[in-house]
Amino acid sequence: MSRDHVEPVERSVSDAEAPVRVEATPGAHDGAETPYLELLARGAAAEAYERPVLRARAEGRPAERVAALERAKLLALRVRSELEGRRRREAELSALFETAHDLAGLRDVDAVLQAIVQRARSLLGTDVAYLSLNDPDRGDTYMRVTEGSVAARFQQLRLGMGEGLGGLVAQTARPYVTDDYFRDDRFRHTAAIDAGVHDEGLVAILGVPLTLGANVIGVLFAADRRARVFEREQIALLGSFAALAAAAIDTANLLTETRSALAGLERAHEIIQDRSAVIERASDVHDRLAELVLRGGGVHDVAAAVSEVLDGTVEFTEAATAPAGALETSRAEGHAVRHADDWIAAVAAGGELLGALVLRGHPDLDPVDQRTFERAAMVTSLLLLARRSAAEAEQRVRGELLDDLLDARDRDPRLLRERASRLHADLDATHVVLAARLDAAAADADQEAAARRRLWSAASHLAATRHGLAAARDGGTVLLLPLEPGDTATEVARRTARHLGTAVHEAVTVGASAPVRDLTVRPDAVVAAYEEGRRCLDALRLLGRSGDGAAAEDFGFLGLLLAGDRDVAGFVDRTIGQVVAYDERRGTDLVRTLEAYFACGMSPARTKDELHVHVNTVAQRLERVGRLLGGDWHSPARALEIQLALRLHRLAAPIPS
Repeated sequence: MSRDHVEPVERSVSDAEAPVRVEATPGAHDGAETPYLELLARGAAAEAYERPVLRARAEGRPAERVAALERAKLLALRVRSELEGRRRREAELSALFETAHDLAGLRDVDAVLQAIVQRARSLLGTDVAYLSLNDPDRGDTYMRVTEGSVAARFQQLRLGMGEGLGGLVAQTARPYVTDDYFRDDRFRHTAAIDAGVHDEGLVAILGVPLTLGANVIGVLFAADRRARVFEREQIALLGSFAALAAAAIDTANLLTETRSALAGLERAHEIIQDRSAVIERASDVHDRLAELVLRGGGVHDVAAAVSEVLDGTVEFTEAATAPAGALETSRAEGHAVRHADDWIAAVAAGGELLGALVLRGHPDLDPVDQRTFERAAMVTSLLLLARRSAAEAEQRVRGELLDDLLDARDRDPRLLRERASRLHADLDATHVVLAARLDAAAADADQEAAARRRLWSAASHLAATRHGLAAARDGGTVLLLPLEPGDTATEVARRTARHLGTAVHEAVTVGASAPVRDLTVRPDAVVAAYEEGRRCLDALRLLGRSGDGAAAEDFGFLGLLLAGDRDVAGFVDRTIGQVVAYDERRGTDLVRTLEAYFACGMSPARTKDELHVHVNTVAQRLERVGRLLGGDWHSPARALEIQLALRLHRLAAPIPS
């Protein structure tokens, strides 16, 4: 959000402003985190984090100590920012849950609407929030609830249909936002509306529709007295509040209709008795749903609770598997609809379709039970939004850790391990770095951005399930996945390409590095592996293998020819590195033997004359080479790569003086 507006934590000025002592410790870096942990523990203001560094400098502490405090300060400020973000998201979800709970026990629709407007204003951090409702009898719309308003004329506004920003929202049934109301010509200005807005001093206004079925019954607004850009998450949040407000009004209308009908019936007592069981069931399911929300239950818990109360089978399904026609009708009308012997209730939030609740084998559904079923769909949407918010937060944390591995040069291995451990990742295990990119060209920039977001989301989900990391980078996605025993980098790349392609419904090409180890103690290991993965990705695309996956080991010297950045040293190391290392450790002459062997047409007899050794010595050396390089090193393809690597190795060697 553009401005944090979470309920403040009460604390005394003396606690927030108290000086922090910097104690002398044996090591320059020991205890640097302590003062900042104390500041975090008591929720000190951001400016208080400068004091430990200033005090250390004033006391003439060593430069190493001051530098350690600087690093601890930056880390503490990041933790503080993350905590504030989490508290803000928790406040948003809590407000939505509280509003849903108020709606479940609806007694006074005015009180519920006032609470919705108050919470919307608080969470979006705006100066004013207000709600207008349409008046069908007079053919106009009027202010129903305001919060933060100071102008009497604004509070008493009545607007003709189609006038002002609210009229535009009502006509299109879509949210609209203006950064500067008086300079915006997308809607029709009138003297009465402009005068009221001017009296209130409003500049930036966001309006979202209140809909019942296909009809717009009003508009929920959030406004500021200064220029401001409303973010997409804020628009979705206000849309959720608008859905709850519409539900409150709908429930109030339903209760009014019910009371009117009961008043006109001669057998009121019998009808009340007949419907008492239904009302009890509705009350029971509302209580259960409220309890599920409070204790963090899941969508399947909601389905189980409603199944028991309605004496039927309720299931949550993805939007793609639900009956398309019934699902679209339910979303458009805002009610559950009958489909054969089943009932379908769309699970949606902020105009986004998240799935459906299906009540099976229950064709004759009582109206109150139908409303209960619809309330269950609304609670399900709130739970899904909460789960998505938590998942997105974890994805961002995983991406930040991988970004630090790729970018930071002064990383603390212990802190990296701790951060990875909290994400159930083990940086001491052997990993593969993969570069993934979409191959289909997007029609425009918005579609391309949306496709990249889908790829990043799918990669983040894969990384979370595989105990790895993922981040958006260079127009694609980079993943760090652990290599399982018996697995190869090539197999991981191909599986990842198939998985991501299925998830985003587009071809995804994946290039993988060779396995990497000791990620926390080798500063450039992840960076070099990522570059290697990108070279493999480029090679695949040049070869026309879009939508496939491959690793560095699959290309051999062809990778040198196809890659833009020739990694000669990497190719030599992958091809004959073990032989070179063996010679260096043992003082043997395997590299020279290989060169002579190929120069003599792969003839051991001629090779022994070239080296002036016995033929058995040549055989023993070649046997050792086979154990180091693998039994297929004689094959034409491998032999060609080995000869090229030998030539490159000799060319790269320093010339004797």
